[in-house]
Amino acid sequence: MQILTLPGLYGSGPGHWQTRWEAELPNVKRVEQQDWDHPVKDQWVATLSAAVNAVDDEVVLVAHSMGCALTAWWLASGMPGVVDKSKVRAAFLVAPPNVGRANFPAPSFNPMPQISFPFPVAVVASSDDPWCDLSIVEAWASSWGAELHLIGARGHINGESGLGSWTQGQAWLNGLIAKTAKTTKPVQ
Repeated sequence: MQILTLPGLYGSGPGHWQTRWEAELPNVKRVEQQDWDHPVKDQWVATLSAAVNAVDDEVVLVAHSMGCALTAWWLASGMPGVVDKSKVRAAFLVAPPNVGRANFPAPSFNPMPQISFPFPVAVVASSDDPWCDLSIVEAWASSWGAELHLIGARGHINGESGLGSWTQGQAWLNGLIAKTAKTTKPVQ
């Protein structure tokens, strides 16, 4: 199983749990966007499709912030260009941002799609995320059919949140992966 990380705006820096997972865990690879600073929905969607097509194994998406909006838009668009849509097994969405707020830096991602995901999905939210109120994330998680994990007051659940390698997140991800197939191996 290949885990593809989908960072948000500006990418995930060296202290971010996604960057740590990429360095420390097997089968974790970042989907590299062409422009992290000026996201354009259609370009990011195409890049995600190309990354999924390049994987010969089953895929789990691990998204943070704008990566969550990317995942929702990618699915709402029908996973354009993906040859084998059944290989995407699950999505782990952390700190989805309110793409509809005033002055949001990536307006092409507004509004957030509220669709039912065709595979298991989990959402992790913080009670004090400056990029999105918890009530909005709860509504999105419900529309997506997601299991919701509340992490407490951890800001935007990024490098500044002090999570390190975020073992609780790894445990939640392993629980999600376990729902996809009994033969799937956990992240270690």
